[in-house]
Amino acid sequence: MDTNPSLVIGTTFTSFLTFQLLFCFVSYWFSAKVSPGFNSLNFEKKIEWNSRVVSTCHSLVVGVLGSYIFLFDEATIADPLWGVSSPVQVNIAISTGYLISDLLILILYWKVIGDKYFIIHHCTALFAYYFVLRYGVLAYIGNFRLLAELSSPFVNQRWFFEALKYPKFSRANVINGILMTVVFFVVRIVSIPPLYGYVYSVLGTEAYLRLGVLVQSVWISSCLVLDVMNVMWMIKISKGCIKVISLIRQEKAKKSLQNGKLN
Repeated sequence: MDTNPSLVIGTTFTSFLTFQLLFCFVSYWFSAKVSPGFNSLNFEKKIEWNSRVVSTCHSLVVGVLGSYIFLFDEATIADPLWGVSSPVQVNIAISTGYLISDLLILILYWKVIGDKYFIIHHCTALFAYYFVLRYGVLAYIGNFRLLAELSSPFVNQRWFFEALKYPKFSRANVINGILMTVVFFVVRIVSIPPLYGYVYSVLGTEAYLRLGVLVQSVWISSCLVLDVMNVMWMIKISKGCIKVISLIRQEKAKKSLQNGKLN
């Protein structure tokens, strides 16, 4: 099935506009309604808050749709290299619109939320998704990469708790931290071996050779860049999780010792 330019362009533009509206208007109103602490944040915190609200919305949309495609989309499952369908085009176009929107926000508010690693991540993903949407190749692989977004809501929630000054050892904070570590590991790290195993399995096949050297190079290079970053972030998250668990154990040991002395 060929790509549908009208569908891709329309979805990308709608996605970009929607996420801009979420950032500029909807998040301010919604956040003030559901979280009284939002109004007490300074300008810089509100900018990052809104950026993370948009990130969470994007993650939930493409994560849920991506999971459905991964499990049930017959066209792309049957042919991961050349199979393409309207749902996968829509999902990748939604993410493309979000990435362009977030890049614009990062640039406009660089002094507040600028991050060189996010720039590298976004540009790498956009470069790869251009080939997926333009030539109708590797749609299943592109959607598979989007499943990594399922970890973002937990990462963002950790920041929300921190901005609202929730105690590090509060039940909500600890549970979210553990879930964040587990989900991040599953969707971003566990997925690495199967991906490269599949790459190895199709090397030299007719379908792989038809991709051409340029697409082959973009596929492998973009995956390598994103996976190196995922490993770096995983190490950082794991260290933080281990530190919190260790501190919780120390606090419990102190309380047990104090209770023992009182008895």
